[in-house]
Amino acid sequence: MSGQRHYLGFMPPYILNRLIDHGSEWQRSRALKTLTHVRQFLPATARQSQASVAEAHQPGQLQRNIYDAQHLTVLPGALVRVEGQRASGDVAVDEAYDALGATHDFFWQVYGRDSIDNRGFALAGTAHYGEGYENAFWNGAQMVFGDGDGEVFQRFTRSLDVVAHELTHGVIESEAGLVYRNQSGALNESISDVFGVLTRQYVLKQTAEQADWLIGADLLTDKVKGKGLRSMSHPGTAYDDPVLGKDPQPAHMDDFINTQDDNGGVHLNSGIPNRAFYLVAIALGGSAWERAGQIWYDTLCDKNLDNDANFQAFATLTVQHAHQRFGTEAADAVRKAWEEVGVGLAGESPNERTSGLG
Repeated sequence: MSGQRHYLGFMPPYILNRLIDHGSEWQRSRALKTLTHVRQFLPATARQSQASVAEAHQPGQLQRNIYDAQHLTVLPGALVRVEGQRASGDVAVDEAYDALGATHDFFWQVYGRDSIDNRGFALAGTAHYGEGYENAFWNGAQMVFGDGDGEVFQRFTRSLDVVAHELTHGVIESEAGLVYRNQSGALNESISDVFGVLTRQYVLKQTAEQADWLIGADLLTDKVKGKGLRSMSHPGTAYDDPVLGKDPQPAHMDDFINTQDDNGGVHLNSGIPNRAFYLVAIALGGSAWERAGQIWYDTLCDKNLDNDANFQAFATLTVQHAHQRFGTEAADAVRKAWEEVGVGLAGESPNERTSGLG
């Protein structure tokens, strides 16, 4: 993997800010420490290299190393489980091991992708990062998981879609390098949500109609009034809680949020392309990873996808790939979904609103 490493955390800063303003003393202290870490994070200069991939590596061969940070913030921590070893007995360690494996299996079995870089990149994860750390992140070399504060958020290894979301950031970095700001950053977040939720649906063998389309549903404690952290089917409805506030995600370009916070609203405005994908998946029916997911994967791997692409540019490519792989009917369904969320296609429906914000 090449290029600049980025810190890509799952937890939106607006949620951490809300906890700082409205949470208990413990919640505020944990959120403040997490947010400070997010803002000051400086990744190490060393990068996991292809030397970590055995010379005898066979395509699709899974390699995992799981570490325990022991509640410190030094990476990678103590190595506690390697590929092929039996369960360690530490729930978080074993959840991380299983989730990394499930994500690798999904990309290999469904799209023929050999790990993050498509060249057998060995997967590493660190559990028990920090004390009450309220986040999970991909730092360009490995996955890192906090245990949550125990009051609002549970341990982050519980959520397969969150693990797959973060690993997908690595896939995006490898394929398209989408700039993590404004609309290209919101696409980065949305594509990660797409393949995060598809990984969970694949493991559960759910059709598009059967799935709940929630992101982070396994993270919230029973004290929170909410279903998850994001809803792909109905952005803006995932939670409405006295401490967390109301889910602020827009579902349509009419409600696009112009802000300098959150890297230009990357976690906020991702609700718009998320909703578009959901509409495509429902329209095409069946298992969402087979057709809707294939269209999104083809688009992500398209060398014509600029790293600063806006919603309109990405939407236009998805329609093209839908037509190339599945024909006119699928392309029409994709076009209709984007139009329903207020995103026109390049050369078809000029819309100043959707072409000038990326």
